[in-house]
Parts: sequence; structure tokens; C-alpha cells
Amino acid sequence: MWLADRWTDYELIDCGRGEKLERWKDKLLVRPDPQAIWNTPRNHRGWKHPDAQYNRSSSGGGAWAENKLQGNKWQVRYGDLTFQVGLMNFKHTGLFPEQAANWDWARKQIASAGRPISVLNLFAYTGGATVACAAEGASVCHVDAAKGMVQWARENAKCSGLEEKPIRWIVDDCAKFVEREIRRGRRYDAIIMDPPSYGRGPSGEIWKLEDNLYPFVELVSGVLSDDPLFVILNSYTTGLSPSVLTYILQTVVGGKFGGHTLSAELGLPVSATGLALPCGATGRWSRK
Repeated sequence: MWLADRWTDYELIDCGRGEKLERWKDKLLVRPDPQAIWNTPRNHRGWKHPDAQYNRSSSGGGAWAENKLQGNKWQVRYGDLTFQVGLMNFKHTGLFPEQAANWDWARKQIASAGRPISVLNLFAYTGGATVACAAEGASVCHVDAAKGMVQWARENAKCSGLEEKPIRWIVDDCAKFVEREIRRGRRYDAIIMDPPSYGRGPSGEIWKLEDNLYPFVELVSGVLSDDPLFVILNSYTTGLSPSVLTYILQTVVGGKFGGHTLSAELGLPVSATGLALPCGATGRWSRK
């Protein structure tokens, strides 16, 4: 497991009974987590007195309750990066803190490349990976179908003092954008993909990760440069093990360029127990 264990403004205090207690700078949140199926004593006061708690509904979905933060955004720092977070629909905050493990790895790859690196970030959400790569000197193309998320990512870049860096902000369907980039002959040295488990395209197309992931990675491999640096592929679908990501990346990308693929769970250390909460899988292909 690759742990995101260098945070100071984020802490996973405790988890269990299908929920997790988190500290986002000085705000305490309780949110659902389907992996936390064990029992805990819940000794921390935050379980009873959070700043906000997301409760699942028996009919599906849910809502924020006991919410002292309605409509507010606040900032959290990770090293030299600054992000805005806030309470979103369906329990989200605008940031997946476990992805910091991938940000660190990508930055090391870019720093050691010894040449200019162009990065394509697909399903790029609020731009955690975009900001990290730009901070290391890469040029980045940030693509997400949700206009609001792209605007949030722009704000994150500005918070980190990176608004003048070479970042292209694209609101588009990721597959259609990649198809156009292939026709235009544009290439990238690194690709980051964070596709959803399930979704609908702008014309009602259904995206199901198990059915669409392999052909999507095949498509995306068509915009890699002749000397690619790395590819990161994330999955939050519980039915896909890290080994599946290894197989996909090594078959598609490794089949073209050689290199090496490693995959593992991402995790967050839990302060109350010293254990780690699994937070999805990630695969990393690198040329060297």
C-alpha cells in the first residue's frame, strides 16, 4: 500500500462502522466510507461534535447534517501546494487526500527527467495532480467534463501561485478530446487518468469502468510521445484489484514502450489505531 502520510492540514483521526472522522485543517468532518466495516470505540469528541456530518439516506444519496460550514470554502496546504476545500454533494470535499502519494511520485518523475515534460490530466476534477505537476515545472493539459470543477481547479492553481504556469484548462468529454488530439497530432510525455466508476457522457452515453476502461486506455496511449515518462491510472471501483491495473498498463503501454508497471492500494494512516484505510487502487507505469 502507498500511504499519503505527509499531510499536516489533513488527518484521518478514526474510522469504523461505515464512517470516518477527519480533520481538514481545523474543521472536523464525519463522512461515510464503505471500506470501514469494522467497529471502533469512537473515543474522539469529534464523533459527537463534528463541524459537519454527511448522512446516507436509505432511499439513496444523502445530505450534510449538523452543518456549521454551509456554503463555506477553506484552504488546506500540502507542502508548497494550497487547495480550496468545501462541502459538496454526495459527501465530497473537492479533494482526495490519498492522491497526495501520487502527486509526490509524479513530481519526482518530472524532477528527474532532465527535460521539459508535458502532462495530460484526464477526469482531472479540481486539479490536485494538475497543480502538483505544474509546481514541478511541467506544462499541463487539464481536462474535465464539468465546468464547475475546472473553475475550482483554476482557483486551486491560483491559491498555489501557479496561475501563470502553462496550464490548458479544457471543459470536454475526455474520450472525445483525446480523439481530437490524436487527429491533431498532439502528444504528451505523461498521462494521469482518474476515471469514474460509472457515469453518463454529454449525449447520454453510459460509462461503466469495467466495460470501458481497457479500450479507453488503448485510446489514450495514442497521445503518448515517442519518449513517454509515466502514466498513472486510478480506480475507485472496489471490484478491480490493483493487479488489474497492472495488467492493463503493462499490456497497453508496456506493450508499446517497454518500461515497468507497479500497482497498489492507496491508503491513509489512521491516527487512532496506527492502521491504514484503503482508498482505492492506482497503477503507475514508468519508462525506467
